[in-house]
Amino acid sequence: MLKYLLEKEFKQIFRSSFMLPLLFVFPFIMMVFLPWAADMEIKNVNIALIDNSHDSYSSNLSEMISASGYFTIIDNPSSYDKALELVEYGDVDIIVEIPSGFEKSIESGETPDILLSVNSVNGTKGGLGASYLMTIVRNFEEQNNVRLGYSDNSSEGLSVSYEFNEKMDYKSYMLPVMMVMLLTLLCGFLPAINIVTEKERGTIEQINVTPVNRFSFILAKLIPYWIIGFVVLSLCFGIAALVYGLYPRGSIFTMYLFSMFFLLTVSGIGLIISNYSESIQQAMFVMLFFIIILLLMSGLFTPISSMPGWAQFITYLNPLTYFNVVMRGVYLKGSTVSDLLPQLYALAGFTVVLNVWAVLSYKKRG
Repeated sequence: MLKYLLEKEFKQIFRSSFMLPLLFVFPFIMMVFLPWAADMEIKNVNIALIDNSHDSYSSNLSEMISASGYFTIIDNPSSYDKALELVEYGDVDIIVEIPSGFEKSIESGETPDILLSVNSVNGTKGGLGASYLMTIVRNFEEQNNVRLGYSDNSSEGLSVSYEFNEKMDYKSYMLPVMMVMLLTLLCGFLPAINIVTEKERGTIEQINVTPVNRFSFILAKLIPYWIIGFVVLSLCFGIAALVYGLYPRGSIFTMYLFSMFFLLTVSGIGLIISNYSESIQQAMFVMLFFIIILLLMSGLFTPISSMPGWAQFITYLNPLTYFNVVMRGVYLKGSTVSDLLPQLYALAGFTVVLNVWAVLSYKKRG
């Protein structure tokens, strides 16, 4: 029975005159043009401060960083390796390391080096954060009448390294989540208008009088968009590589694994809305409402850490939040499945809950 239902679904999909252009033209337009228009506001940059000197000068510099309003010193690790672990987990944006004998070097007229190690997965945030820090260090020099070994035109003595996104290209940060947006729009909207279209055409009545059970019916609605999602995702990988030269540092199969759950999740949301809607217009408006909320509350354009506490709590209920972390992590950091187990569990949970809801919300009337 499922075989014939799937055959019917694919015939309906590809019989549409706009479906094939939508599947190929829409990803191309979004992936090629939209990343150039995306931008982000930067605040609440998290810092791990390694103070190897523990003197009055290093304490003064630490206080100036904390008082700036741009930075939050969240930890004082004992070594660079421990600080780097915080960066890899996404808890820290910048590592500041003050060398031992900092005060002694300054008073003896030397120019001690300060190390800034910037997590540049988000190139814009990393670049601006480093620039803000350089300004603070410059102010520290003026207030204490000291020199730390660099001038306005040189970073000599102030060693800065950019992790994960060496070219500081914000498009590398945005492209992976552009794929998430595209999959959400296609595999969310299309299922949302699927069942309600059959209601308007009257073809749903023919299904209702057959012995097809609810589970088989919903499964037949999910599988085509699941396959379409994989095709679109593969197309996006190709565009990112050919147009931007962006290749994933991690395994591409990791992204396919997580996309299995994500595609079923967003398609399940669409089918739930379709089950409760009585017209195409109603389904589209409701889906548009949820899509806007899901996209804006996922950390796609603005860092979640910049949101108020209540908004950050809502992001935990948003499946896009977890898939954004996966795509950026695999593309820019080379994250593995073991690194992303919390996201895997969350997406699997969303998949089960939402698709069970989709099955239960479909009512046969015949």
